[in-house]
Amino acid sequence: MTDRKPRVRAVHCDHRATLEETFAALQRATEPLDAAWEKLRAAKRITIKFNQAWPPDSIVRMAGQFQELVDPKVARATLRLLRENTDAEIVCTEISTSAHNREHLTVRETISLMDVLNEFDVTFFDGNAPPHKLCDVPGGGYMFDRYLLPECVSETDAFVSLQKLKNHKFMGVTLCLKNLFGLPVMPPHGRSRPYFHHVVRLPYVLADLGRIANPTLNIIDGLVGQSGREWGGEGHICDTLVAGDHVISTDACGTHLMGHDPLEDWPNQPFLRDRNALLIANERGFGTAELDAIDFESEVEAPVAQFATDVIDPFDLIRDWRRSCCEQALWYRDHRKQFLEKYAGQYILLQGNEVRWHSESSDFRRSRRDLAGTDKRATLWFKLVDPQEIEGEHYEVYEEVLSQLDAMGM
Repeated sequence: MTDRKPRVRAVHCDHRATLEETFAALQRATEPLDAAWEKLRAAKRITIKFNQAWPPDSIVRMAGQFQELVDPKVARATLRLLRENTDAEIVCTEISTSAHNREHLTVRETISLMDVLNEFDVTFFDGNAPPHKLCDVPGGGYMFDRYLLPECVSETDAFVSLQKLKNHKFMGVTLCLKNLFGLPVMPPHGRSRPYFHHVVRLPYVLADLGRIANPTLNIIDGLVGQSGREWGGEGHICDTLVAGDHVISTDACGTHLMGHDPLEDWPNQPFLRDRNALLIANERGFGTAELDAIDFESEVEAPVAQFATDVIDPFDLIRDWRRSCCEQALWYRDHRKQFLEKYAGQYILLQGNEVRWHSESSDFRRSRRDLAGTDKRATLWFKLVDPQEIEGEHYEVYEEVLSQLDAMGM
């Protein structure tokens, strides 16, 4: 055990840099990460997750670089770095929502870095295809106790998360931690994305996934970044690469470089929709988002560009969604027996203490705004009615959020 601070380095790298120059910059950023390299060099298998799955006809470019996805140049530099410093088998996993939602697309057609993976002899695993593993969150989860994930997430010696520098309309920022949201298995074996991508739940889910994967190496591609939202936002040239040995600390530094306070929280910028997942992890002892507690050195000054989360919905509507979500979750907890009698084994959407929709599949493929009917201010709370409650939802989170709302006079 060591009390050494988590280590993060940010370096300048011109977005027009050659592959060789990009490699040199990434090498400079990662070289001081002794703890990460010790684990990577000892690994027999390294699993890597890129921000990369998107329909090929929808990829946005700025100044020749991928604007919303990890650029192939940064991916090549990363894989070259791993190949030159380790003898490990390298595998990559991805779950493609694009392929899931578009019948004419295959998973591999949506993997924007497939040519790069093949070039470096990286085995690709479609994470939605077996084998899967029900993974317990170490020490017990914040939102759920366990998640169904691709087996290669847990059956590995080191995990690498590589993400783009972006705002996110629900989570404020989408960096190396949010990148892990691509890991939970979707139907037919797992839950649909809206089950976890849910008001109140999502930031705690991200902290849980961070603890399970616990990436050894975290890299943020900030050659070009995006403000406003994760898809369809405003591109910015940032000329930056960030690398760190802890996912929370790396993202805290990335958030700082975007001009945001990594210890800020809802309802303030950039966390306009929900709580700050980095702060949740920090509060509960998984890493630190406090810059003074991080060994952080940077060749670039914050902000590297102007970032802010787009305002999608008015504050009072989001406030009402958060309160009604908590109320419905606690209603379910307190009346669970009656739901088990009628809906055991089914997914339900609960609103106003009544089931508005139910099915054996979680894949309803409709907007909850539409399903909400006339009561647009009340959340539809999504739940699997499981007699065994295998996922182990932590209802105390909803009690905490209600208490916070009350304390804020909301």
